[in-house]
Amino acid sequence: MTFIDWFIVALFLLVLIVIGYLFSRKNKNIEDYFVGGRSMPGWIVAIAATGTAISAGTFVGSPELGFNTNLTYLLNLLGAIVGGVVVAALLLPKLYNAKTITVYGFIGERFGATAKTSTSVMFLLGQLFTSGSRLFIAAIAISVIAFGNIQFQFMVISIIILGIVSTFYTMMGGIKGLLYIDTFQTLLMIFSGVVGLILVYLSLGDMEFSQIWHTLTEGGMVKSPASSGVVPGIAADGTLTGWEAGSKVQMFDPSLDLSKPYTILGGLIGVAVFKIAMFTTDQEFVQRQLSCKSVRKAGESLVVSQLLAIPTVLIFLCIGSLLYVKYMNDPMADGALSQGFFTDARDIFPQFIKNHIPAGVRGIMISGLLAAALSSYNSAINSMASSFVADLYLPFKAKKGHAVSSDSEQIASSRWIVCLMGVALTAFAILTCVMQQSSGLNLVDFATGVMCFAYVGMMGVFFTAILTKRGNTRSVIAALIAGVLIVIPLMFQKEFFGANYIAWSWWCPIGGLITTGICLLGKPKKA
Repeated sequence: MTFIDWFIVALFLLVLIVIGYLFSRKNKNIEDYFVGGRSMPGWIVAIAATGTAISAGTFVGSPELGFNTNLTYLLNLLGAIVGGVVVAALLLPKLYNAKTITVYGFIGERFGATAKTSTSVMFLLGQLFTSGSRLFIAAIAISVIAFGNIQFQFMVISIIILGIVSTFYTMMGGIKGLLYIDTFQTLLMIFSGVVGLILVYLSLGDMEFSQIWHTLTEGGMVKSPASSGVVPGIAADGTLTGWEAGSKVQMFDPSLDLSKPYTILGGLIGVAVFKIAMFTTDQEFVQRQLSCKSVRKAGESLVVSQLLAIPTVLIFLCIGSLLYVKYMNDPMADGALSQGFFTDARDIFPQFIKNHIPAGVRGIMISGLLAAALSSYNSAINSMASSFVADLYLPFKAKKGHAVSSDSEQIASSRWIVCLMGVALTAFAILTCVMQQSSGLNLVDFATGVMCFAYVGMMGVFFTAILTKRGNTRSVIAALIAGVLIVIPLMFQKEFFGANYIAWSWWCPIGGLITTGICLLGKPKKA
């Protein structure tokens, strides 16, 4: 890192803080602070939601996925569009028209205060793991660039640095400032991806396109499942171990294998159900739609954000694919480091940024990485704080006879709770470092799979609330607990069952059916 690189990164962080400060003076009440007075332009919400959805998992995890596997992950994004359309057309109007600060206020209206509190607590616990995993993934790149490797102690330092910066400007600006910051960060991340893709292609030297295409197709290899028992790497004779023949540009997998997350059925059905759960139960995503001027604008921004994600993710997948071409044709391009990528490719793109991108441009790329990391992390902090304040803190104070009624007091309390949520998320990000290693999942699958801890139970609750007239407080709590109990063994099943495991894309459909059935068992209270 040169002086110019550090200067560019410092300028990027200063811009975020200035935007947060400018918007801090525009928050008149708690509704302004958490849902932007329901007045935000749809295009701003759409771009900001794109950054939240793809996060650092795209910047760091998609190159890993492109290097190790192929393009079938894009089916995940097609499933997201299906899920977005279903939610925008059928479910979002009911949530938007409830006119609550958080989506869990809708559950309170349907099942009562205890059910609202329980669902909000489940969201908070799930979000600790979900956004903790995103921060951990971003810290991989920061650790590589700042310290040269991803040893645990350097990862912890990187996580703490990212947590402090993000918490500070999120605390100041509220959702209005956050949406504009996220829009800026998302555009910067996409620009950085395009620049990175061009530089990786140029690093291939005089290699002709026909040779690149042959390496990706006829000479392509994909990493074998972890359950195969073969340690991936490069043997003494130069051949790959733990890899098997497979085209790197394959986009559609018609197999019915439930251990593969990105088959046609897994993407268009399993992932679609997962995204329906995300867009209806997760305050981090629903909060953006609640800030729109109308329910139509909310639905449009939701679908557009998923459409924007497709070319963005494709850019980073192609970066990983071209890095595969680079190191397959010259396995010792970076010495022992390049051989290590065939064993663990988590840091392949960050290492390329560190070792092959010129000064100045490197600073822009690192800023793009930080933008990817912070865009999802700061939205998580804000959404958790909104849920904690509206669903837990303010009702608790009112119940104790110390209601926080003035706008200034509510905003001040909200800012302190944003700070608290930032500290909690940072701590859980450190915990996810250990969890990812134990799960045996790659970065992208881990980051998405861990969301199911909260989604499976909450999906049963929301489906029951929106689509039926059944359910009560007890069945809500039972469904939430069952959701966690279902996902825990699924998260670590590779360690116990080897090849006979179920991919994360099926966790929500399977678990959601069970928890919906449990929640439906509750008889509604008579009016």
